[in-house]
Amino acid sequence: MDLKSTPIDTPLAGTYRPPGDKSVSHRLAMLTGLARGQSSIRGFLDSEDTLNTARAMVALGATIDWTRGDHGWDLEVHGGDLHPPEGPLDFGNSGTGYRLMMGVLSALGGEAGWAGASIRLIGDRSLSCRPMARVIDPLSAQGAVIESSDGHAPVTVMPQRLRAKRHVLNLASAQVKSALLLAGLSAKGTTTVEEPAPSRDHTERLLPAFGVEVIRHGPTQVSVEGGQALRAGHHEVPGDISSAAFVMAAGLLVPGARLEITQVGLNPTRDGFLTICRAMGATYQATIDRRVGDEPVGRVDVQGGSLVGATIAPEWVPLAIDEFPIIMGLAAAASGTTTLSQAEELRVKESDRLAQMCSQLERLGVNVIERPDGAVIQGGEIDGGEVDCGGDHRIAMTFAVLGLVAKAPIVIRNAHWMQTSYPGFVEDMNALGARLEWLA
Repeated sequence: MDLKSTPIDTPLAGTYRPPGDKSVSHRLAMLTGLARGQSSIRGFLDSEDTLNTARAMVALGATIDWTRGDHGWDLEVHGGDLHPPEGPLDFGNSGTGYRLMMGVLSALGGEAGWAGASIRLIGDRSLSCRPMARVIDPLSAQGAVIESSDGHAPVTVMPQRLRAKRHVLNLASAQVKSALLLAGLSAKGTTTVEEPAPSRDHTERLLPAFGVEVIRHGPTQVSVEGGQALRAGHHEVPGDISSAAFVMAAGLLVPGARLEITQVGLNPTRDGFLTICRAMGATYQATIDRRVGDEPVGRVDVQGGSLVGATIAPEWVPLAIDEFPIIMGLAAAASGTTTLSQAEELRVKESDRLAQMCSQLERLGVNVIERPDGAVIQGGEIDGGEVDCGGDHRIAMTFAVLGLVAKAPIVIRNAHWMQTSYPGFVEDMNALGARLEWLA
């Protein structure tokens, strides 16, 4: 389906609570399924990606009872009695679910009923183009047996008894780190992961709630001891700052806007978007109110105003890796020049986000220079027109936001891809005063 975003002449206003955090929802679906006994999850994200991960756990033997809650799904999960699935596990467009599951399954060879098993993991066309060797190679160094299509999906995992290992990664990646830590829970010995820079740490924050001791040697190095049993319990999902980023961006761009964003996760390994907005002259106030498990949660008060271009520091990139489509959108609307570098990872997300954002911004009259590792964006006015999100949910939402402040409406082709992470985006934006309309 296509989406039309029309410029607005009245400020956005209201209180907004984002949907459940996508990263946390993926991890809780897996961990509660692995933990023996009855667990609960409140506020589980209702999106195609996270539902695919939950369905995979059901195919592996977990039992999940679903209830519509006030904010997403409330789940009752009976886990621990897992077995090889009868067919392939389909993760659709979800790289997080896919990569983390490789870590979980690869180490189960010592569990009853898993010896000799062969589990095939599949996904959609986009997922099948994304690199999986970054997970396969370090797992293989621990004794994992994983067959792939030249380092891409689909893969077939044959569970083994893994040996622990110290991994030194060349790239800061929460997905790779988490896959290795989850495999390390079933490996013999201590598994250590060292990264060149900090990455999001949801796995490290969640594991202690399941009774697992996690040793942090610093912001870039973490260890787990194998053989620790996961304990069932009760869990809550904070609001997703990556989803909230689109609403916050709209509030920053629309003159006179005043938004209160509540119950949003403010994990310091996810705050790169806020840091970059501040560097661009944004007016907002972030306040931590409480903790959900070990996750800081609070509110962000946003005020519309003018933004200026900025040079984005390389160390901010891993802390805002999912938000760069909307960051590039902000740069297009800001006055002055924004420079992004050392962001090659954006080329292997749901799309080549550097190429897709640059090409589509150019279609709207924005002066953009694409570079191998980033871009230079000369901000200013944004023309109306037609763009294609390239099968990428975050690019679709970015242009929906830009349409509110463009000189004429923007039509986003194939905008239905936003269902993979944020099905309620259009309704939430319109409730705050946006003019988004699905086209037949």
